[in-house]
This record gives sequence, structure tokens and C-alpha cells, in this order.
Amino acid sequence: MMGKHWTVVQVPAQAERLHALRSLVHEQATAYGFMPGCVDDLVLAVNEACMNVIQHGYRGAAGLLELGVSTSAEGIEFRIRDHAATVTLDDWRPRDLDDLRPGGLGVHFIRQIMDEVAYLPTPDGTGNLLSLKKHRPGRETAS
Repeated sequence: MMGKHWTVVQVPAQAERLHALRSLVHEQATAYGFMPGCVDDLVLAVNEACMNVIQHGYRGAAGLLELGVSTSAEGIEFRIRDHAATVTLDDWRPRDLDDLRPGGLGVHFIRQIMDEVAYLPTPDGTGNLLSLKKHRPGRETAS
């Protein structure tokens, strides 16, 4: 995570350890100026992405999650780094929204909340580096 300034936190890939990552997202998004409802949405999106890594990437095995946060004039970016099996956005298969049951909606939430979602190359070619971007409040999206 080179170039611009990143605030980075690393935790074991365990659901009970995600509070540190949620706190970082909340703190950084609030400091950036997002409204409370949007801050909550950003916390949800990052938490869902991390839970997907824990459940589907590491599949209960030991591992690490690293969350980097960076802000710029354009908005805020979250990068989630793991060392699980490599995936692509094509691997994201959201459940049909008509299938009413608990769980399985994380991908829908992430795509609905974030303005940009992409996998980036990892420095060593292993694992995954997921980029989640939210544009600055009031900023038009560049197409």
C-alpha cells in the first residue's frame, strides 16, 4: 500500500477480532466528513467483506486480515488484504434477493454501498487485495 498515506491495522481472521477494523472504518469515515448513516454503511460494507474472507477464503483456518484506509480529495478507500485462495469479482455470486433467509447478502450490501469495488494485484502475487472506494460526499462520479 504505497504512494499515498495509509492507516493500516492487521488482525487474526476471526469474527470476534473484527471490532478493531470496524472501529478504524468508523473513525476514519467520521473524520473525513461522512454523515453518520453513511459511516454506518461503510462499516457494514467493510465488515461484510472481511466476514466473506473469514468464511469463504480462509474457511475457518488460521489467517490474517489487513485493513488499510486512505483518504484523498476524491474520497475514501479501504483495502482488505488476505492470504487466502485467490478470487476475482467473477467469483462473487450473490444470492438471489427473492431467496428470503438469513445471511448471504454481504455482496449485495457491498456493491450497493460502495462506489467502486475491485481486486488489485498483490505485491507477492498471493492472496487477495480488495479495494473498496466511496466518493467524497457531494462528488459526482467520473464515468
